[in-house]
Amino acid sequence: MSDLQLRPAPVVCGGREDVAGGPVHELLAPRRVPLGESTVVRRLLPSLGRRMVGAWCFVDHYGPDDVTDAPGMQVPPHPHIGLQTVSWLHAGEVLHRDSVGSLQTVRPKELGLMTAGRAIAHAEVSPRGHGPVLHGAQLWVALPDAHRHTDPAFEHHADLPKVTAGNGMEATVILGELDGAASPGTAYTPIFGADLALADGAEVLLPVEPDFEYAALTMSGITEVDGVRVEPGSMLYLGCGRRELPLRADGDSALVLLGGEPFEEKLVMWWNFVGRSGEEIARAREDWMTGDRFGTVYGYDGDPLPAPALPATPLKPRGRTR
Repeated sequence: MSDLQLRPAPVVCGGREDVAGGPVHELLAPRRVPLGESTVVRRLLPSLGRRMVGAWCFVDHYGPDDVTDAPGMQVPPHPHIGLQTVSWLHAGEVLHRDSVGSLQTVRPKELGLMTAGRAIAHAEVSPRGHGPVLHGAQLWVALPDAHRHTDPAFEHHADLPKVTAGNGMEATVILGELDGAASPGTAYTPIFGADLALADGAEVLLPVEPDFEYAALTMSGITEVDGVRVEPGSMLYLGCGRRELPLRADGDSALVLLGGEPFEEKLVMWWNFVGRSGEEIARAREDWMTGDRFGTVYGYDGDPLPAPALPATPLKPRGRTR
């Protein structure tokens, strides 16, 4: 998924300056951003108050949208460097095409994991004959310096491990590990992501890593996370220092829990690029507009997405800002 803002602001992130060393409650309100022809997303990361959660550097929540008579998701070919994208659906289908030749329909509770590495381009659209509802999240993971120039690749995992509890919870492990169940998705940093479905009245003490920072995104229903009610489309940043996370459902609910070791490296994120300097970002933009570095997305009926103009202010990495 692309950041389709016409004037995307540069975001500086990384480092440990604003990582909460102990448990906190920071409720992040979403910012509504248009995506393509017919989809509006709720952007949770990056935000003014929070840039990253572990290596997670971008979180969009969209839907549930009635797309019965609409084209659904329509995101033209666009470039990425220095990150991984995670496509996660609760309803609908998304057809992924990329410049390494991947062609894959991603369906609910399946992991579509694209590693951009040094350079990749992809398109995401709702396929013909798509279902009536589109609902999901698009997530980005920053790659550490040792792996950010790796070969681009795409993984599709339709059968992810699940963890069930007799108290009304079922967890699907997206990335990382939960209670001994490990995702097959490739990870380059200590990271965690899980989709949690809770039945009405469920009360759970979920084991978590004290060295990880966490955030919970409610997908549907209302979930009480460590005593805080989190509405659909909102995300609660939780900081570090917990060994257990209390969850309670008022009615059937679902949330995505994200976590990981705080990301120490300083980053510059602009448009669809994660780099280490303004010069690197500018070079990637120029390569997208004039070169062949990102390859070609074959089979998409339409033009690639042009890059926005670079901001006048120089892009420089610095510590996280609060």
